[in-house]
Amino acid sequence: MERSATELTGRLAEYERIAEQVRAVKDAIDEVRGTGYSDDGLVTAVVGGRGELLELELDPRIYRERNAAELAARIVATVREAAAEAERETVKLAGKLAPGKRRDGTDTVFDPALRLLGDVAEPEGRP
Repeated sequence: MERSATELTGRLAEYERIAEQVRAVKDAIDEVRGTGYSDDGLVTAVVGGRGELLELELDPRIYRERNAAELAARIVATVREAAAEAERETVKLAGKLAPGKRRDGTDTVFDPALRLLGDVAEPEGRP
């Protein structure tokens, strides 16, 4: 009986340690910024660590062209560039929880934490 109480206390302490690591990574992800620039330098986008568009700057010279479709395409490409940069940084941060290779189809933000929790949940010596 005493062994299981000690084991439970140890597991709870381990879960709290993991939760603190997850909170620290979450806070760091909230600070991530990715910046993208259009090829002509007239569009600048800043995207946060969760993929949200935070800033969009259009140089006034962009209004010389009146092709709305081209402008929209430039904006989309610039935002994607910024988002890719933010994702790369987010993946690095999330990887601190459970280093490993990224597999296709993984959630780069939460899968490392879930994998880490799964590893802890398994009794020692079990695959």
